Parts: sequence; structure tokens; C-alpha cells
Amino acid sequence: MGFEKPTPIQAQAIPVVIDNKDLIAVAQTGTGKTAAFLLPILHKISEEQTPEGEINTLIISPTRELAVQIDQQLEGLGYFTIATSMPVYGGGDGDGFSREKKALEGGAHIIVGTPGKLISHLNLGYAKTENLKHLILDEADRMLDMGFYDDIMKIISHLPKTDARQTLMFSATMPPKIRKLAKDILKDPEEISIAISKPAEKVVQAAFLAYDGQKIELVKYLLRDNDIPSLIIFASTKVKVKQLTKELQDEGLNAKPISSDLEQVDRLSILNEFKSKKLQILVATDVISRGIDIDNIDMVINYDVPNDPEDYIHRIGRTARASSEGEAVTFINTDDQWKFGRIEDLIEKEIRKVDLPASLGEGPEYNPKKRPSGGGRGGRKPYGKKGGGKRR
Repeated sequence: MGFEKPTPIQAQAIPVVIDNKDLIAVAQTGTGKTAAFLLPILHKISEEQTPEGEINTLIISPTRELAVQIDQQLEGLGYFTIATSMPVYGGGDGDGFSREKKALEGGAHIIVGTPGKLISHLNLGYAKTENLKHLILDEADRMLDMGFYDDIMKIISHLPKTDARQTLMFSATMPPKIRKLAKDILKDPEEISIAISKPAEKVVQAAFLAYDGQKIELVKYLLRDNDIPSLIIFASTKVKVKQLTKELQDEGLNAKPISSDLEQVDRLSILNEFKSKKLQILVATDVISRGIDIDNIDMVINYDVPNDPEDYIHRIGRTARASSEGEAVTFINTDDQWKFGRIEDLIEKEIRKVDLPASLGEGPEYNPKKRPSGGGRGGRKPYGKKGGGKRR
């Protein structure tokens, strides 16, 4: 498959997994975490000639997209092994539920699922988990951010209480709530931490000070004379995603939206178009900012500053993956400046502020120490109005 050497997280995690120790592994997105747990699990299933008819491994994922992606990687990495797998997630039809039920009754070695759908099956009592050897939580911090702590504990309550089970947690960050979860479900775990909360070195970062009314025109300006074959634009709301996508399509640009408003089949179709380079511009909410493996993205635009500084790392982690280079551009309105200041504090770096093009007028001053007023008016100056002051 073209892999010649393991990434640091793979080099450290694979021996621990093979040695049957519990593990909490922390590494930023794009560092190869998925293969770090899939490869040793596939190795153990093959070495032990695990029989069909029993579930060997349960992988819990925060989103349907990530569950599908893990299953796709399993198909590729495990093609020449005896291992079988099945994704279990919401949004499917009756036939899909029947296939999932069959797999949980013993038709697959590895189940990859989202918390809610797994609980739906486990509550019905037919999942054969008595011989489960491995429980894996992927993007554990994201699952806790989404409120899945109780669901995770409920899933674990359905599993056999045995010291023979190995539990692995993979996360991009290590906040206190992750340490609590690790204490609750892991036994004497090994801990690996690699490059926490730092953007990939090859990401060229820049920012524009812009009022909300200037942002759409700024996107068009950036795309007008630049050859950007592959671009993701992250916006904070589904409404903004729809609006921006329409504006770009009206300009004749090859852009499509992806958010939780879309049916699952449509989301997967758009993701596949983007991965295969048939789609140039993906306009998205944070539904795809973590964990989704899309290589060779040339640019990420943060249309809005993310609320959590860690999410900035995940968003711009879509570019400059592995050994490639990429650009990350962020638009900062008046009310988002203190959030951007927190990002700069986190990454211990001042990000270059670029002047707006003259045609758009002046943007706001940069004052990251001033928290927003609460009314939000400072971020919504109409397009073309002068903001006064100078940018840093």
C-alpha cells in the first residue's frame, strides 16, 4: 500500500497493543492513529486464527462518517487477512439494520459503530459480545464533547466484565474529562502523547480581519486568481454553509455543502466526490473537522473562528497531512478576536495578519484581549463599509 515506515504514533502504539496492554494514546489529527490500532488488531486476529461466529473487537466512533472511513480502511488493510468487519451507524434503512444485526449475532470479527446505534442493538440482546477481546474508543475527546459519556458507559455495561478485554483510547487532546474517562474504563494503561495541540509544521497560516459582510466577497477574491484544486471552507452554522455554497455556485465554482442536514447517503457521496478530486470546494460544518482522512487538500479556510482552540488544530489538520504542504486562512470579525487570541496562545505563535484587498475596504482592528460585547454587532458590519483603524 506504499507505507515504508510507521508514523511516531504507530511506532509507539503497535507494540503496546500487541502486548495486550490497555492504552491511552494522544496525537493530533493526521498522524496515523487509525492504522495504529487497526494493524495490530488485524495482526492478532490473523495470528490467533480467530474463528467466525464471535465478535473480537468493538470500535466506537463519534460520527457516521468516521465509522464508515474506519471500516473502509479495515477493508484495505485487512484485504489479505481472515478478518471481517461491519459498520453500525444511524441513518440507514431496514435492510441495513438486518445486516448489522447479523454481524452483531456473530457475522463479523470487528464492529465499528456510533454510540446511539450500538446501544439500539445491544438493548435488543442478540449481540454476541461474550468473547470480546478489544474495545477501542476513537476520537474519544470528540465523543465527550458531543455528550456521549453516558452512552459509552452504557455500552460497556453490556460487555462481559473480564480482565481479558483490552481497552484502547485514542484522542487528539487530553482535557481532564478524558483523564476521568480513562480512569473509569482502563486498567493500568500505557500512555503515549505525541505533538499535542500543535499544527503541522508545513501548514502556512494566515488571517484576515474582516466583518461578516465582507467574508463572502473575500472568499471569492481568494479564489478568483489562485489555482486551488482542493479546498475546504469551515463555517460555524448550517445556514452559513448553505448561503456560502450558493454564492460560490452562482460564481460558477464547483462547490457543494456537507452538514448534518443532508441524508447520510448524500454526505458520503459528496465526501467521495471530494476525495476523488471531482469536487473542488467542500463547504462544511465541523461534522468533518476531526478524523476524516482526506489527503492532499491545498487550502483550508476558516470562514468563522472555531469556538474551541483545539478545533482550530483539527480544522487546519485537513491540510499538510503526512509530508505534503498546505495553507490555512482564517477570517476574524470583531467578536471572534478574543477566540483567535486563545488559538495563538495555544499554539504559542502569532499568526500573520494580511491586509484586506482595497476593494473590500477596511476591516476591524485586532484586539484579542477584548472579549465580545454580547450583542454581536461588531462582527456584522455590512459589506463595503469602512471599519477604521489599522490591522496588525
